[in-house]
Amino acid sequence: MDGDDMARIIWNQVKEKLILPYLDIELKYFDLCMEQRDRTNDQVTRDAVAAIKLYKVGIKCATVDPDEARVKECNLKEMWKSPNGTIRNELNGTIFREPIIIKSIPRFVPGWTKPIIIGRHAFGDIYKSIDVVVDKAGKFQMKFIPDDGSEEKTYNVFDFNEAGVIVGIMLLREITLYT
Repeated sequence: MDGDDMARIIWNQVKEKLILPYLDIELKYFDLCMEQRDRTNDQVTRDAVAAIKLYKVGIKCATVDPDEARVKECNLKEMWKSPNGTIRNELNGTIFREPIIIKSIPRFVPGWTKPIIIGRHAFGDIYKSIDVVVDKAGKFQMKFIPDDGSEEKTYNVFDFNEAGVIVGIMLLREITLYT
């Protein structure tokens, strides 16, 4: 899955120099650059997820998550969400990364012999967050409504004296570091 900017160049070099000369493999290609996501209404990301589910593997380059300035600059239809979030949410939100250990490559901490594995439980994290733009003064509240019919709870979060932005309203269930 190609990405944006230098990630495209680096991934192409990795494929050309380290993969294709040594493996007889057909690589499925998905261009996840910001402009292609815009052209396809982000269908390209959903197609990439379908391929990951089918082939049980995927390699993704870094992508740009457009902000309001990029939307204007690149004439995008909307501020597309992160492909990382779409991919992770479609794959049930949990990704574990494990090190690839190569004996000929020295480690950053020479005395450390055990691998470090970070398990990031991505359910509901920043990739499922929402941003809110308010255009006037007012009160921002959050409400929890229990399924069991018990009393609702309302939380006052912020009083806006004028227009403003709320960035990244999210729920983070768990981050665990394993060593």
